[in-house]
Amino acid sequence: MKSIVAKALFHSYSYVEYRKLVTDLLSEGKSTGDEQSESLRHYTSLNEARMNRLDKTIKISEDVISKLQNLDKHYIWMVISEGWCGDAAQILPVLNKMALASEKRIDIRIVLRDQNEELMGQYLTNGGKAIPKVIVICKEAGIVRTHWGPRPKGATELMANYKRDFGVIDEKIKTDLQLWYLADKGISVQEELLNIMENIRYNRL
Repeated sequence: MKSIVAKALFHSYSYVEYRKLVTDLLSEGKSTGDEQSESLRHYTSLNEARMNRLDKTIKISEDVISKLQNLDKHYIWMVISEGWCGDAAQILPVLNKMALASEKRIDIRIVLRDQNEELMGQYLTNGGKAIPKVIVICKEAGIVRTHWGPRPKGATELMANYKRDFGVIDEKIKTDLQLWYLADKGISVQEELLNIMENIRYNRL
């Protein structure tokens, strides 16, 4: 497992590098990932606009900032993502702002799902390759402590309830999910990731 993580990290991107990669591919009429289609390029374009907006508007609460800056160790958040993923577009800007606010206690690194099949295989959700996945790595020890994703609890429940009631994941629920993220303003991601980091700090994970 350690070698899989190390290999993925070697080929990882910073947040800025990832944003540039997605933008450059879009300018060539492409998306990230093995599959190329008009729909994936469309979703990538929507996500680009969302991330541009979120980079400007997401606010990290003072309580979260204080607790991140008081972490007693340094960590890497390695995020499995793709440019076409709607959840990743909503979550990555929050993670990046948290990492920036942590005063270098957290370093965010992004890896592409389709380029890291072996890694993705270790972090499936109900047998599927759902992303984003945040893998929390202790820098000093070089070990994975835990993981999170692919979406906050409230968003997960929204999707599960809709699928239970209607039996499909269609455009309506995809729109409802984006509206959920808009109303949430990144708060759930902040709270859930902070809870994870505090559980690690006090050896509850």
